[in-house]
Amino acid sequence: MNNTEQNKVLHTITKMGSDYNSRDIDAVMKAYEASAVVMFEPGYPVSGSAAVKAAFQGSLAVNPHFVFGKHEVTVAGDVALHLTPYTMTGKTPDGQNIRQSGLSVAVLRKQTDGGWLMVIDNPHGQALLATQDATR
Repeated sequence: MNNTEQNKVLHTITKMGSDYNSRDIDAVMKAYEASAVVMFEPGYPVSGSAAVKAAFQGSLAVNPHFVFGKHEVTVAGDVALHLTPYTMTGKTPDGQNIRQSGLSVAVLRKQTDGGWLMVIDNPHGQALLATQDATR
């Protein structure tokens, strides 16, 4: 990525990922607009800062650790689309190892201070492919 705005978007995403891996949910929330929508499960959007924060806190029960793949950022004026594959590893409360992977899709909006915040965050972008494959 060679565009300044693309780099700012990427910074928002990578900082949020680092903050999440560090279990700093207050810092994670700084990556989102107050009215952001986050898909913690396919088909079940969560919106509003309090609900999103509670869902993030609840997700820590599996001690998750995310690793992003390559990033693609497309900027159109004050809106950006970010795509990245990821892998998440963790452990259930009863000690079972878990591993998930998927495609994270996020829409960000440029703020008046020049920074970028997420307005839509869907880490289950691959779920549509599974439903399409099931109907064939």
